[in-house]
Amino acid sequence: MASSTPLAWRVPELDGVPSAVSCGDEVFFPTRERYVEVATALRRAGFVTVSDLCAVDYLTHLDRALPAEVPKTRFEVVVNLLSHAEARRARLRVMVPEDDPVCPTLFFVYPGTENMEREAYDLMGIRFAGHPDPSRILLPQDWEGHPLRRDYGSGRVPVQFKKAPGPR
Repeated sequence: MASSTPLAWRVPELDGVPSAVSCGDEVFFPTRERYVEVATALRRAGFVTVSDLCAVDYLTHLDRALPAEVPKTRFEVVVNLLSHAEARRARLRVMVPEDDPVCPTLFFVYPGTENMEREAYDLMGIRFAGHPDPSRILLPQDWEGHPLRRDYGSGRVPVQFKKAPGPR
């Protein structure tokens, strides 16, 4: 049975962490310095599964709605957590500045995040400090750039279909 008690009331480590409610889920905005501490506290509180960890590039949406005390940065790391016992979700949104795109790893709290963090690095360029294997996972090791960043140049690959009529 889901608890309606706000998590901040029962998890002392959430004290002082800005929060909001989005789509019925509690959303917390820890600093990079408190990110692992808050994730560890939520795990102890029963949020045992990371359903998703990704990075978002807000290059063209820096005016997005955030709690007043949360600085608006270009990048965010977003983590969706599940508590099966309470049938409840929680979300962490960590602001990551463009000039220092590094966030601590959650691998030692949630080992299942290893490949999700590698994907976030590969496609968005967010490095995860302390990660046991920070190599690329989707692209070749010598690939330059991070293709999901909004300022990554898009190229064109000419496509030639077999038996297609030529130009008229």
